[in-house]
Amino acid sequence: MTRTPETPLPSPTERRRLREAQSLSQADVAAAMGVTRATVRSWENGRTTPRGTKRDAYARLLTGAEEVTTHQENPAPALVGAATGPVQASPDRAEPTPEPPSDTPPASALAPRPDPELGPDPALDPKPELRPELGPKAELEPLAASLTPDQAFDALYAFCAPALVRQTYLLTGRRELARESVERAFQLAWHRWPEVAMDRDPAGWVRATAYEFALSPWHRLRPRHRNPEPPPAAPADRALLDVLLQLPPVYRRTLLLYDGVGLDLPDTAAETEASTPAAANRLLRAREAVATRLPELAEPKELHRRLAEVASAERLRAAKPTTVRWGGEQRARHWTRAAIAFTVVLIGATTLTLRTAPDHYEPPLAPGATVHGVPPRVAPGPLSAEELALRAKLKGEMVSGPERLVPKAG
Repeated sequence: MTRTPETPLPSPTERRRLREAQSLSQADVAAAMGVTRATVRSWENGRTTPRGTKRDAYARLLTGAEEVTTHQENPAPALVGAATGPVQASPDRAEPTPEPPSDTPPASALAPRPDPELGPDPALDPKPELRPELGPKAELEPLAASLTPDQAFDALYAFCAPALVRQTYLLTGRRELARESVERAFQLAWHRWPEVAMDRDPAGWVRATAYEFALSPWHRLRPRHRNPEPPPAAPADRALLDVLLQLPPVYRRTLLLYDGVGLDLPDTAAETEASTPAAANRLLRAREAVATRLPELAEPKELHRRLAEVASAERLRAAKPTTVRWGGEQRARHWTRAAIAFTVVLIGATTLTLRTAPDHYEPPLAPGATVHGVPPRVAPGPLSAEELALRAKLKGEMVSGPERLVPKAG
């Protein structure tokens, strides 16, 4: 009995490129295939592969814009999702099902965003050469299971870092702080690489770490952060950045994740450690604040486009992955040596204390007691007549008188 050969499918990264070439979102493909969006995302991440009729239909759908190029399919580890895009917890970009509180505007006011990406939307990005593209020139090869940790880390960094630096700049308004936050996040990721590599969303792990470091209130105590950096050159970009920086940090982060990065509301709430209604409230309040100052940005799509323009206007370049890994290793060595030195000093101080401390009980000295009956001490004064006569008598006698015994030789 012969088995019908399965329809060839492109590689996971090529599947996503073919879908984007047809201007289709994951939700559109899921609706056409009759599956959930999480299933389509799993197909593009390489975790699963459609079979049977769905495989044939999926192959035909991908060939809508160009012919399918046959690629050898490779089993994708957990990092494929990080290299090709963030893994989302929600299967759809639609609004959450829980109803917000009574004072919250209806969820329909939150317009659904396009398919989320790590960087600005490629269809709205005015300078696509400044963002990590997934086209043929900058296409990331599927990560094989035999990939070394260094290569896997470099692949994650090469895709996430350029867009993450621009996102952090919108979050802080400081170029150097944005670069430093991203580097510190990746250094921590390299230090805890086994945990990050097995995470369901490595890109989200690094993004949350970078945001936390960038929004730390301790930066205000650093001398170089007390003076503001030069604002953007364009007046429109400067006005939008000023409005963003006037928002509370948690509102600013919610707006950036939803309208800038493109996460859906449940994922945004999870990353900001808030409930979904609370995240919806923060998002709407942030949009109202932006629309009050800049009425032309009241439309979410226009706001997303302007955020992409402001982020792309600054030519922020991330460091090389080897430099980041080397810096993380140097930092780890520094703290390890400092911990060893502190331990040695502590052991030395303890040893010195043990050697110099008394090893037996010494009773304390008894308090002094007053002695009565002792005549008072008399100061010297003039001699009396009797004392003068006695002194003259003693001086008048011979030294070798008869009273003295003189030894004689025998």
